[in-house]
Amino acid sequence: MMRNVRKNKDLGIYGLAAKWYDRNSRKSRLAEMEAYADEVATHAAKGAHILEVAPGPGYLSIELAKRGFHVTAVDISPDFVEIARRNAKEANVSVNFMEGNASDLPFDDHRFDFVICTAAFKNFKEPVKALCEMYRVLKEGGTALIVDMNREATDEEIEHEVSKMNGLDKYFVKFSFKTFLKQGAYTAEEFEAFIKETPFQQHKIRKEGIGLYVYLNK
Repeated sequence: MMRNVRKNKDLGIYGLAAKWYDRNSRKSRLAEMEAYADEVATHAAKGAHILEVAPGPGYLSIELAKRGFHVTAVDISPDFVEIARRNAKEANVSVNFMEGNASDLPFDDHRFDFVICTAAFKNFKEPVKALCEMYRVLKEGGTALIVDMNREATDEEIEHEVSKMNGLDKYFVKFSFKTFLKQGAYTAEEFEAFIKETPFQQHKIRKEGIGLYVYLNK
């Protein structure tokens, strides 16, 4: 179903669903966002200009801002942009949250040192165009990192992933992983095929748990 809807438009979360997501995922995803921020910090110098594509409620962008990065973030959902701005204000950090599309980023060429997109790449209608846009806005020598679910993740790997969670939410998350999220995700081989259609000359794909870490260097 997710793949069929994605053929017509980028997938986003809006209205009450966006508010529910922010309210119910904040605590469970905090450690994950901190780990992603640590990962970025190993590749980007302090004070670097970072773009997050599809930040949702803004948790990762906020963590990056706390680490001294200059952060801009673009999401297709105006509701998430509003929620993320409020979350950043509560966290007392500065992040430039904007509404925009991953396939048509509203920035000049060579703007950012690092681009990151987590758990959202499978939502894009035009994945190759989104990659080309990431390439365009990166500075020479910059890096893009995409972290998303691996469609080849096994049931055992999913069980291990959700075993870290507590409460009733873990059952909904497990159902989501095993059904529509997995069905909409890409394999490493599909990422390889996408990358061949872009200007990126260097890349590395690392499998970790149920996910793929796709590094692209300009």
